[in-house]
Amino acid sequence: MSSWIAELVRLDRSEHTFRASAAYGAGPRLFGGLIAAQALAAAGATVEPGRLPQSLHAYFIKGGRIGVDIHFTVEITRDGRSFNTRRVTATQDGVAIFEMLASFHKPETTTDWQLPREPRVPLTEATILTRLPVEWADHFDIRLAPGPQSRVDWPTQPFWFRTREPVEDDPLLRACALTFISDLGMVSSARPPGPELPGPGGAASLDHAVWLHRPTDPHQWHLYDATAVSHSDARGLAHGSFQRDDGTLIASVAQESLWRT
Repeated sequence: MSSWIAELVRLDRSEHTFRASAAYGAGPRLFGGLIAAQALAAAGATVEPGRLPQSLHAYFIKGGRIGVDIHFTVEITRDGRSFNTRRVTATQDGVAIFEMLASFHKPETTTDWQLPREPRVPLTEATILTRLPVEWADHFDIRLAPGPQSRVDWPTQPFWFRTREPVEDDPLLRACALTFISDLGMVSSARPPGPELPGPGGAASLDHAVWLHRPTDPHQWHLYDATAVSHSDARGLAHGSFQRDDGTLIASVAQESLWRT
């Protein structure tokens, strides 16, 4: 039996074009993490086995609609000795809603170093266990940091997470699972200072980048920690990271969000 992430990124393929009918979101809009995970899976399907996802840089061009098939077109930008680059465009009814540039890397034996860091919120202190409020996203156990956010239904960083169900020992699928959750909470992390809530224009992801530093085991607890670093011209930037409880850095994230009040 396939895992939840394998089912979500199961795509019908015709050469370098893929189709996904699994389209879920909050309200009428598709969840960006789902589109990004499916796009990464489409790109990975065109790369020779053994090349691991290294990074992705995506733009959310237009809000996607639930219930409408998504078509992913993969352009082979470059196949090198060490790296493969792919460009993926997602469309609905012929209109582009999302674009991604993804890179894959042949593993190399080299120095493994990172800036020493301790989790800002130890797992032992994040004792509030919650479930995500929508079925499509409720594939994870979530533990929130103590404080006001522990009383809300939708988690904001920092929070600990792990998959509820087994995920295959497949580097691409596990990278897709990480990409899926990487869009969770980043918009709220970039919220501008002050009490203002989004106006009629709302708040939405504009662009999203993930750097995958080390392989991940989604069955282990990971801390997703993000902070706002800038807000101007209705755009807020947040930097985030995924790390294990021993401080090992798994991935880095950056996202710019639109905030119209």
